[in-house]
Amino acid sequence: MWEYFYGPDTVSLAPHIALRDVGVDLRLHRVDMKAGGQTSADYLALNPKGRVPTLITPHGTLTETPAILAFVAQSFPAAGLIPDDPYEFARVQEFNCYIASTLHVAHAHKFRGHRWVDDKDAIRAMREKVPQTVAAAFAHIEENYLPGPFVMGDSYSIADPYLFTVSRWIESDGVDPALFPKVSAHRAMMMTRPSVKRALADVYD
Repeated sequence: MWEYFYGPDTVSLAPHIALRDVGVDLRLHRVDMKAGGQTSADYLALNPKGRVPTLITPHGTLTETPAILAFVAQSFPAAGLIPDDPYEFARVQEFNCYIASTLHVAHAHKFRGHRWVDDKDAIRAMREKVPQTVAAAFAHIEENYLPGPFVMGDSYSIADPYLFTVSRWIESDGVDPALFPKVSAHRAMMMTRPSVKRALADVYD
């Protein structure tokens, strides 16, 4: 059995969906982020970064969303979550790395500016710029990905739960989702998938 540590309203939803896609026998652990569960001694023993997600597998423990997504997909090739072609798989990874390194970081400036600076005025300035930087990241996705219906075209991949997860943050980041019709259509389409419904029920029901 695999074990998955997640937090509500976090990026951990993306691997959670992929895990439901492949149907692995899974034991879930909810980390109470508001109560500081991610900094408890027990959790830090699993993930010294003090963040979610964390996945415990028979091979060992993994952290970082792109790494977990790729591992899940490669562990269950029959699920078809990544392309067989190395170049096409690299394109999936390119997309996921962009979310991790750019879009998610822009989003984090709203709530976690203290990770980068101590000055209160600088933190406020970072927060105020979030609508602009997040919108720029989604504009890049809208213009350069999503040929439809999925991120990479006709085939569902691990890029789709990742985009779905971060697209759920658009409104809270002060961005109008109507500016990105392809992203909005993707979010609506993903809501109909059984694995997404199951993961959301795991987290919020």
